[in-house]
Amino acid sequence: MNSEILVQKTDNPKPKPDWNNLGFGNYYTDHMFVLDYTQGKGWHDPRIVPYAPLVLDPATMVLHYGQATFEGLKAYKAPDGRILLFRPYDNARRMNNSNERLCIPTLDPEFFVKAIRSLIEVEKDWIPEAEGTSLYIRPFVIATDPHLGVHPSHTYKFMIILSPVGAYYPEGINPVKIYVEQKYVRAVRGGLGYTKTPANYAASLKAQEEAEQKGYTQVLWLDGIEKKYVDEVGTMNVAFKIDGELVTPSLEEGNLLPGITRDSTLKLVRDWGIKVTERKITIEEIYKAHAEGKLEEAFGTGTAAVISPVGELNWEGQVISINDGKTGELATRIYETVTGIQWGQLPDPYGWIVEV
Repeated sequence: MNSEILVQKTDNPKPKPDWNNLGFGNYYTDHMFVLDYTQGKGWHDPRIVPYAPLVLDPATMVLHYGQATFEGLKAYKAPDGRILLFRPYDNARRMNNSNERLCIPTLDPEFFVKAIRSLIEVEKDWIPEAEGTSLYIRPFVIATDPHLGVHPSHTYKFMIILSPVGAYYPEGINPVKIYVEQKYVRAVRGGLGYTKTPANYAASLKAQEEAEQKGYTQVLWLDGIEKKYVDEVGTMNVAFKIDGELVTPSLEEGNLLPGITRDSTLKLVRDWGIKVTERKITIEEIYKAHAEGKLEEAFGTGTAAVISPVGELNWEGQVISINDGKTGELATRIYETVTGIQWGQLPDPYGWIVEV
């Protein structure tokens, strides 16, 4: 593939939004990155073009069979003006894992990061600088053959769009209320749970909608077979601090997304001398630990919210308050450390930061 990226600038730049009132996923920058794949030719024609609607044949395969993957990461403006990315090569590797499962051609991780850097260079004046804001980066791949037939596509588009964002949850770092889902399931062993593909998120919508109607921000998913083991919370991995130990569901069965924020959290906590265990954990064990006064904290980890403390759980009508509904000491420390590294305010001893 010719790695030279063609840049076509827009003639009609958009007005910038109010940096202090961004929300999440509401605004998009002036340009997008596009790369095509054709069987027998490989990935080709990398370009940055004005942000615009896609023109797709009604028979385009992604619309009918859902063959697509995506990633999510952020760019941050450091106090000294540097533009920083957090572990982008891990996003590239995870996208390739997803692509392999979905029968989509993989991407060169170096070029994946180069494409992100190149697009951000063009759009750097879209990176917000208000506290807690960042530029969300959404790489994705879609199958583009116009064909009705259940088999992998022969053509694809890899694209990157950018969105200036504030906090993912209106609550910010404050604890959220979580509903333990008993009826619906997100993923099962041998399925797509470890991938970032739209199907996983489509499967979550009904439970999310019903939880919101009950006054809950997100759902806690249980395993899809026995419905007793904790999987994930909403769109994030989840961890529990029980009697001084951080316990989080293991990834070995392939039904959980291997979160980059999850991995960062576990590295930090282990280095702080706190015991970390990755294993199966039942919802009954969580409630038993609470009854015994041993459940100290619970929180989700993910790119969008970083750390989202859980202040309340509702399982089959049994409502428990965690840490009196307050953000715990460990969750706060993780959040401040990860975001401090991301924004260039703290040293990066792990080599996680890549400068644009």
